[in-house]
Amino acid sequence: MQSERIIFDYSEPKILKIKLVGQWQASAGFPTTEEVKSEFSSHADIAKITFDASGITNWDSGLVSFVFGLVKECQSRNIKIAQEGLPQGVGKLLALAARYSGKDVSHKAIHEPFFERVGGNVLQLKKRLVTVLDFLGDIAIAFGHFVTAKAYFRKADFMLILQRCGADALGLVSLISVLVGVILAFVGAIQLKMFGAQIFIADIVGIAMVRVMGAVMTGIIMSGRTGASFAAELGIMQTNEEIDALKTLGVNPVEFLVLPRILALVIMMPLLTLYADLMGILGGYLVSTGLLDINPVEYLNHTRAAVKLSNLWVGLIHSFVFGIIIACAGCLRGINCERSANGVGEATTSAVVTAITSIVIATAIITFVCQILGV
Repeated sequence: MQSERIIFDYSEPKILKIKLVGQWQASAGFPTTEEVKSEFSSHADIAKITFDASGITNWDSGLVSFVFGLVKECQSRNIKIAQEGLPQGVGKLLALAARYSGKDVSHKAIHEPFFERVGGNVLQLKKRLVTVLDFLGDIAIAFGHFVTAKAYFRKADFMLILQRCGADALGLVSLISVLVGVILAFVGAIQLKMFGAQIFIADIVGIAMVRVMGAVMTGIIMSGRTGASFAAELGIMQTNEEIDALKTLGVNPVEFLVLPRILALVIMMPLLTLYADLMGILGGYLVSTGLLDINPVEYLNHTRAAVKLSNLWVGLIHSFVFGIIIACAGCLRGINCERSANGVGEATTSAVVTAITSIVIATAIITFVCQILGV
């Protein structure tokens, strides 16, 4: 018995023409291949199947599913099937379904030989190193153009990035810096109380914040806030092929996108570090004068005597280096990310991890150098 949407035509010998009419949409339901299989049983001499889809009004994946099932059945019976009469686009969908129908897409652990794995990691490390060196070279060239007033980027974009790297970060920097100062004051008070030397809390808080902690905490905050933002912005631009469009127009993306971000962060990091130093000292001041009964004037005098100008310069050098690291890490990961949503997420995460790890390493190196120089 024929369905209302399937008509069998045997006008040519050994050829079954299937006429498809009406709506072939999954939401409306569609006939199964059982009717065609029954035709195979009753007409064993069928050698070829053709289609006539001129009567179809609407179709979606339901039609593709029906024809795909019919194709598999014909393959098992060695019957040729011609797809020329199907609607335009069905053939490509059938080819795509056939490509993945026999594949196991489950995620299985693949055993890889040890030396092959090590060699692959070495080659991957080499590739990453070349990418970093190329990027640093592009930045050096862009700065050369900037010094000679040949670099091209919009001043309005630079001022907006400057605001985002500076004023917009003051709230978070204030909160974290004050709490760090409070923590340092409490930790110092635990030991200094045993000797009746609570006044030296001012020395601990002042030197620690100005020399290292202010710059490090600001760097970590900006890594998670601004570095991730740079990576996400450039990553989305890479995914949307906006960076390719800039190259097509003859605009250097490093000069236009990366250079203003590096300049903005390098300018604002020392200023934010100075602000963080003040907030950290304020946090130690509040704890010492409010909870530990230390004279406010005496605390300020001790802080002023303990914090030398050399400590301030060491902290500013930290902040300058951190600004370069954060901006370069964020822009590098963003401009080289994969063209997918997953790639943007990985680039953002990698930018934060790279920046924080580099900050810790740079802090250790600068501290070691200062120790050798006696600063």
